[in-house]
Amino acid sequence: MTTINSDKKYEEIHFVDTSKPVWNYSLLSEQDIQNYQWGTHYSLYEKFGSHQVEVSGVTGFYFAVWAPNATEVSVIGNFNHWKMGAHPLFVRLDNSGIWEGFIPHFKKGEVYKYHIKGFRGIETSKGDPFANFWEHKPATASISWKMEYEWKDKSWMSTRKKNNALDAPWSVYEVQLASWMRPDKNNEDAYNTYLQQIDLLVPYVKEMGFTHIELMPVMEHPFDGSWGYQGTGFFAPTSRFGPPEDFMALVDAFHNAGIGVILDWVPSHFPYDAHGLFMFDGTHTYEYADMRKGFHPDWNSYIFNYKRGEVKSFLISSARFWFDKFHIDGIRVDAVSSILQLDYSREEGEWEPNEYGGNGNIEAIAFVKDLNETIYRDFPDVQTIAEEATDWPQISSPTFAGGMGFGMKWMMGWMHDTLSYFKMDPYFRQFNQDKFSFSMVYFKDENFMLPLSHDEVVHGKSPMIYKMPGDDWQKFANLRLLYTYMFTHPGAKLLFMGNEIAQTSEWNYKSELDWFLLQYPSHKGMQECVKALNHFYAGSPALYELQFDPGGFEWIDLNHRAEGVVVYRRKGKKPENDLLIVLNFTPLVRKDWKIYAHGKESWKEVFNSDSKAFWGTGDVFNPAIETKIVDKNTGLYEINVHLPALGALVFL
Repeated sequence: MTTINSDKKYEEIHFVDTSKPVWNYSLLSEQDIQNYQWGTHYSLYEKFGSHQVEVSGVTGFYFAVWAPNATEVSVIGNFNHWKMGAHPLFVRLDNSGIWEGFIPHFKKGEVYKYHIKGFRGIETSKGDPFANFWEHKPATASISWKMEYEWKDKSWMSTRKKNNALDAPWSVYEVQLASWMRPDKNNEDAYNTYLQQIDLLVPYVKEMGFTHIELMPVMEHPFDGSWGYQGTGFFAPTSRFGPPEDFMALVDAFHNAGIGVILDWVPSHFPYDAHGLFMFDGTHTYEYADMRKGFHPDWNSYIFNYKRGEVKSFLISSARFWFDKFHIDGIRVDAVSSILQLDYSREEGEWEPNEYGGNGNIEAIAFVKDLNETIYRDFPDVQTIAEEATDWPQISSPTFAGGMGFGMKWMMGWMHDTLSYFKMDPYFRQFNQDKFSFSMVYFKDENFMLPLSHDEVVHGKSPMIYKMPGDDWQKFANLRLLYTYMFTHPGAKLLFMGNEIAQTSEWNYKSELDWFLLQYPSHKGMQECVKALNHFYAGSPALYELQFDPGGFEWIDLNHRAEGVVVYRRKGKKPENDLLIVLNFTPLVRKDWKIYAHGKESWKEVFNSDSKAFWGTGDVFNPAIETKIVDKNTGLYEINVHLPALGALVFL
């Protein structure tokens, strides 16, 4: 099939045979094909998949699908009683492997699949890789659709560069939409819709003071138990909660509440479901053929072939799609370590080194760099965030400086060390203070986001509250102490849903959060503590202006291991905004504790994790703080304060 070489419509240049059930038609230019094959076409969603168009005065749908190993491709669905071959697409004559055609009078809302006779005659029925809408699971067909929505977030979009900047507060609430709250907590197939979440989730996130929400994958996926990480629809929000326009309305509502939206995005692997990308045309098309590179042993899934230009174009188009059509503010890229490393979760002999003898997947590295360069070029007021768990260097450095180009990276080491430290009996913390302080040795290496994510409250790891030692009061005090430490540590913050109410059970995707716990003062107090921390963080420039800059942090006292007291300073761009943070990791009240710090002559207590409002004792606080000059030449002051047991204090 020839291509469009001008601005004229296809039918104005070419003869269209209207006598057949499928008319010859194309939306693709020669440049489209070339960029697609080179891996540089990043808006494929405008041309591939199904699109409602008018040809010679007749409305219908144009279809385009890549199946390079196919000998026949036809569209099947209710409209033709799923009759294979009744509506065959035309293969392009340029060896691109693209099949296309126009079906007149095809309606919006029709279910369809591609029936493919592929490699060695293998026949498959596949969903449309570019579909914007899919049937509700367990059904697996794509749905022809035309997304139409009038956005109302102009104010947010015009100013979000400030809200999404690296020197802005980032307090992220990680949410799995299905299980945050259900109409019936005992029915795993009962969901609140996107529109219902506008009234439920949006005001909650706003009231709690989170600046951003991160949604675990909302891209279409067949199995609830994958939490969305085994996707089949890379251009479609899941139909579990409604049509695409309703998801747009949810994003719109978050924006109008002043909250940014981050989506988990999974370009690392896909499942082997029959209707998905696996063996798309009878052989390895989207995945590597060599299973040393093409199979994920951890997740029993298949790895994208980043070497193929068509696959690279597909993936980067998917990322751009969500920014372009859904106004999102960031993507958190899942499993980056597995993308970059050939030996990820593989033993010796199970992987092949690259051409230089190393373990880096060279074409995957190029893909990641191109992804980030493209997103920041086209959407300079957003962020990309890497979930990367190794010491791979410069994940969040610009590509022009030799980095991978992400805006931020999850600080997995901080998470593991911090939880290990807090799990200890307070007596033993004195012998492990280095585990607590180690994060500050390397925090300057990356733009880190501190995550207490869903992965830490599943699979027998226990909920956050039960990771803490001691009796009930001590558990809650320890957890408030941990959260205060987290919010005053340099870096962005991420808290998984339920952590803010001290959930007493592990996260269960089949049910909902334990909202009933809020009837108890201890859990309500924890929620109030997190809310207060969010608002305090967002209102304290010293906590975010230099959150990725070594100049934003200073150790004041690490020399009282036996007493379990640590003091540090957070600095903003103005010295008068400096904060002094004092953490008492033992269950002992310490009266008249002496701190020696330079600069400010007077301090006032502005946050106390032991407040009665948080279910603390409320007995130990500092209404008036005594200071005296120790060294006039250096401006060193002695500050006398009282420290609550297992408490965190912040002074301004």
